[in-house]
Amino acid sequence: MIIAAVIAILVAGGTYLIMQRGMVRLVIGMTLISHGTNLILLAAGVGAWREEPLADRATAAEAADPLPQAFVLTAIVISMAATALMLTLAALGRDDDTSAAEDPEKARKSFRSLQTMGRSAHHITKDSPEAARRRQREENY
Repeated sequence: MIIAAVIAILVAGGTYLIMQRGMVRLVIGMTLISHGTNLILLAAGVGAWREEPLADRATAAEAADPLPQAFVLTAIVISMAATALMLTLAALGRDDDTSAAEDPEKARKSFRSLQTMGRSAHHITKDSPEAARRRQREENY
């Protein structure tokens, strides 16, 4: 009963986060749903306590089914790769996904899809040489 409640909370929380605005919330929501799915697979494979699925330690009737654990392990690897891809796309995207641009030409110049040039961890002031280079690059685009 507890595992069913945990699965319901994970899937409901993930669905709620996916329906919100923002790429990071989407990534976290997808991760929560992925964890809920993994728990569903594990819960489906565990009916009662069984022996280890090793040929020399238990008979075939007493051994646990190793397939759900293999599915979950594969799903964990796939969800980790998908999460890394989504986080990369979220990092490369625009910083503000809540506002709409009024001028399409200005929006085209201010944002090009998957633009990585000029991303840095330090703050660039408006009158710095780096800001001047970026403005010049945008004007020449």
